[in-house]
Amino acid sequence: MEKSHEIRVALVQTDLHWQNKTANLAMLEEKIWSLKGKADLIVLPEMFPTGFSMDAAKLAEPMNLTVCKWMKQLAAQTQATLTGSAIVSEGGKFYNRLLWVSPEGMIEHYDKRHLFRMAKEDKTFSPGRELPIFRLKGWNFCPQVCYDLRFPVWSRNGWDQGNAGYDIIFYIASWPAARVSAWDALLPARAIENLSYSIGVNRVGTDGNKIAYVGHSAAYDFKGEKIVDLGEAEKIAIATFSSSDLAEYRTKFPAWMDSDSFQII
Repeated sequence: MEKSHEIRVALVQTDLHWQNKTANLAMLEEKIWSLKGKADLIVLPEMFPTGFSMDAAKLAEPMNLTVCKWMKQLAAQTQATLTGSAIVSEGGKFYNRLLWVSPEGMIEHYDKRHLFRMAKEDKTFSPGRELPIFRLKGWNFCPQVCYDLRFPVWSRNGWDQGNAGYDIIFYIASWPAARVSAWDALLPARAIENLSYSIGVNRVGTDGNKIAYVGHSAAYDFKGEKIVDLGEAEKIAIATFSSSDLAEYRTKFPAWMDSDSFQII
């Protein structure tokens, strides 16, 4: 598919009800309905149905159950692709799984690679081993989840004769207020080093473990300059990205030609 000139991405910065899927899905429905016809992609925070919980045995569900069906329904109603992560059980393991759901009902996924050991996420969940690239309107999207932001090798853009592996890298997160300065620094860094747009969608509020979150969801261009900034309140913003601006910059400033080759094993 030829890349569309522009693509519109809705960043949904919200508080979440602790370990309450019914309340979260009902709350998010109203927010998402307001975006019908306004966005091509709607991005929700990490573990949007439950909050960032390690109680996987209680909260997990298999693919194509409540959360997946809800996402299919909302994607169809809004005619926008919907993405966010949930606790998924599969093959006797638990995954912090980012789901990418199209209006046609197709589901792709990315399992969080870097598990936050300081919250014992690595003791509860299994890490992902693959990094898929999602396509929408001819654009390539690289999915990442929260702690992945600290590990740039995993998300390094690849180049094949000047063609980039992806155009937009996006992070969904439950990134605490105590370390939000790192979030603010690393999101534009990922854009600059990968010659891509970057997006970060974080939650707000306080969870059941009394961890506070202050949002700072934002989108950056390929030079690390802000396109939108949601601040610290519950808010939705739409960022519009230009394929011609991106292509022009990559031609004018082809730093990818001097990048180091590497292989992840």
